[in-house]
Amino acid sequence: MFKRSKPRSYGQMASELVYPPGGFRRSTAYLWHRLRRLPDQPHRIARGMAAGVFLSFTPLHGFHFIVAALVSLAIRGNVLAAFVGTFAGNPLTTPFIALAAVGLGRTLLGLPGDMSPQMIFREFAHATSETWQNIVSAIGPGPTSWSGLAEFWHEIFLPYAVGGAVLGAFAAVGAYYLTIPLVRRYHRRKALAMAKRIARVQGAPDQDRRR
Repeated sequence: MFKRSKPRSYGQMASELVYPPGGFRRSTAYLWHRLRRLPDQPHRIARGMAAGVFLSFTPLHGFHFIVAALVSLAIRGNVLAAFVGTFAGNPLTTPFIALAAVGLGRTLLGLPGDMSPQMIFREFAHATSETWQNIVSAIGPGPTSWSGLAEFWHEIFLPYAVGGAVLGAFAAVGAYYLTIPLVRRYHRRKALAMAKRIARVQGAPDQDRRR
């Protein structure tokens, strides 16, 4: 009874992974709403949020939430808030994050030349494919080759990690100090609404006795 009357096609599922049905603005508003309603202390929620935002600037694509959850646990943050924070690296922002992080990292490491987002993600795909082939070759008869991965590490992954750590640190600090007042304001409003509700309930019997 809870199934869709018209099931989604595989094309719709794939497109929704890239662009949410209600748009990024609606999805962001929903995530902020869920963040405020988390049943935890503001500073713990802010720590988790900061961990998620920081990890979204790293080159650990596919593992952002797992690592963010571990970091959040290590710093005593809220794991669900860390999950929300990883959405800072979404399909719309990730190309800009990658370009800025790799560019900054190469500058800090003294590496010449610029790279486009297309080249960065093409090299990520190639490195993933080569890693998988080497794993298969390790248990099979095929040859292994790590030369491409060594170049990928030096030219892209390491600069991405260095630049992303710098940018992610600034973004995480901003997210931390933005989240605390947001959550505190919501908790105050919730407590005030609860106090008014209790006052109305307690006032109703008094009125009945007067009658």
